[in-house]
Amino acid sequence: MALCRLFGALSVLACTIGAPSQAQVIEFEENGLSYQTLTKGGVTIMYASLPAHVKDYTIIQVAISNGSPIVWTIKPEDFSFERADASIVPASHVQDVVLRLMRSGSRNDVINLVQTYEMGIYGLTRFRSTNGYEQRRQAAFGAVSSPKLKAAAAASAVAFALTKLPAGKSTDGAIFFERSGKGLGAGRLVVKAGGEIFRFDLTDEHGQHHTTTQ
Repeated sequence: MALCRLFGALSVLACTIGAPSQAQVIEFEENGLSYQTLTKGGVTIMYASLPAHVKDYTIIQVAISNGSPIVWTIKPEDFSFERADASIVPASHVQDVVLRLMRSGSRNDVINLVQTYEMGIYGLTRFRSTNGYEQRRQAAFGAVSSPKLKAAAAASAVAFALTKLPAGKSTDGAIFFERSGKGLGAGRLVVKAGGEIFRFDLTDEHGQHHTTTQ
C-alpha cells in the first residue's frame, strides 16, 4: 500500500516537472504608456493602446522581435479584438484607413497620428526596430506635398504592414480598429501568427489591465 502511495506521488511529481510552463503576459509602463508583452515560439509581441483616436479608429501600437531561428510572417489580418460578449472586431485593412484619410483627412489628423505614434515608439527604450516605422516613414514622405496625400502617407508609414521577419530582426507598426461610435470596450487583443496564439487582456469594465497566463 505504501509502495502504491509512493509510486503515485512520484508520478504526480514527474508530470508536474515535465509539464510545459505557461507563457506569462508581462506588464510595464514606459513614457506614459501601459505595455503588455508575451513571448511564444521565440517571438515576442508587445503592445500598447495609444491615447489618440484618428477618424474613429482606435490605434494599437505593436512591436515584434523574432528570437526564433525561423522566419515568421506576420500581417495585420492576424490581429483581432475579442469583446467581452465574444463578438470579434477584425483589424481594419490598411488600404481602408489610407483611403479614409485621403477622403477626409486634415493636417491635424496627420499631426495627431504621427506625434502619438512617435511618442510611443521612440520612447520605448527596451525595443529597437530593425525594419519598421522609421524605414517606412523615410520611404513614404519623399515627395508628398498635398495635405491629403500627407495624411495617406502618414497612415501608410505608421500602419503595420505584412512582414516577413527573419531571425534576430524586429519591426513595429500600428493596428487600427474601427470604433463604431462606442470604442472597443472590455475584451482582449488576439494575435494568431506562426501557429501560435497570443492573447492580451485589454481592459475590464473599469479600464484596468490584467495579467493573464496563456
